[in-house]
Amino acid sequence: MAFKRSINNNYDIGSYKFETKLFFPEDIFYKIIEVRLSNVNEILEEEYKNRVKRKYPWNKNLVMIAADHPARGVTKIGQNNTEMGDRHEYLGRILRVLTLDHVDGIMTTPDIMDDLFIMNYLFKQLGGKSFLDTKILIGSTNRGGLLGSPYEMYDPVTAYTIDDIRKLKLDGAKMMVRLDFETKMAKYSQRTLVLCSKMIRRCNESKLPSFIEALPVTRDQDSNYTVNKNAESMIKTIGIATALGGGSVNTWLKVPYVDKFESVAKSATNPILILGGESTGNPIDLFKILEMGLAAGKNVKGCLAGRNVLYPGDDDPRAVALSISGIIHDKNNTDKAIKILNNNRGRQMDVLTSKFNP
Repeated sequence: MAFKRSINNNYDIGSYKFETKLFFPEDIFYKIIEVRLSNVNEILEEEYKNRVKRKYPWNKNLVMIAADHPARGVTKIGQNNTEMGDRHEYLGRILRVLTLDHVDGIMTTPDIMDDLFIMNYLFKQLGGKSFLDTKILIGSTNRGGLLGSPYEMYDPVTAYTIDDIRKLKLDGAKMMVRLDFETKMAKYSQRTLVLCSKMIRRCNESKLPSFIEALPVTRDQDSNYTVNKNAESMIKTIGIATALGGGSVNTWLKVPYVDKFESVAKSATNPILILGGESTGNPIDLFKILEMGLAAGKNVKGCLAGRNVLYPGDDDPRAVALSISGIIHDKNNTDKAIKILNNNRGRQMDVLTSKFNP
């Protein structure tokens, strides 16, 4: 990853560089493929059915991992356009984080979710403890707004349906709508808005939590969309998002941190999870955002972040996630989070290999 190494406060990564293959060797990765070519349907049916669910999943602040970007053609990290397209690397980083007890769960698409359940099955077969039991698992739904496509604002359901999520006994459904108020593409934003409202209604029928990522966007001269990260735009967008469907008591908001975030938090009574956005290559950026965001309002309940956790420059995703847990669960400040990161970088690299290659 072509990121500039930076020192911030007491953050000093030195010469360290996280290597996925040391935590998740290729021979373990290929075992997933072997299962996919055998009796995978029976295995997955049992794994989904027998997963131990968290008794009270929503009664505390949450550290959630977002891993649905490749399904929409978003694979770029830094200067590498296909970094997240390497499934061995991507899955290894997800496992590096998700096997940490301090991480509450993951939001992802069916392909990644199945890979995780297969890996969990293999791990348990070798005497390991399930790393999916009591995790919060959220299914991502509409990923059809393909990055760079002419009609990107139309974001149809291509991953999980609400029926899929209920059948698999997942814990919630995530949906996204990007609002273009300025161009002729606005009509496709409105179609996606209606689609999301219908999904929220379906979720409400079974009291299934829905996590909506509603983002105000602008189209530049190159026809690329960027998020309008200002309080006024976010407040207007949240007002639209919370009114979707026939009821809002099961609706969570996935929101980017912006200046004047206190006013953004006050624009709804719904719980808010802060999204991570594109990887900056420096985990301290995310620490600061989360510390400030949690102080903005009592309805800010944690994060649903992906790229900045899984690809924190050369740093260790697990140590970054542990530091974030301290901010979100224990109300640590950024300085303490940096100390935790420095003290835990590179530890417990044998979580998987101790079972597969004892």
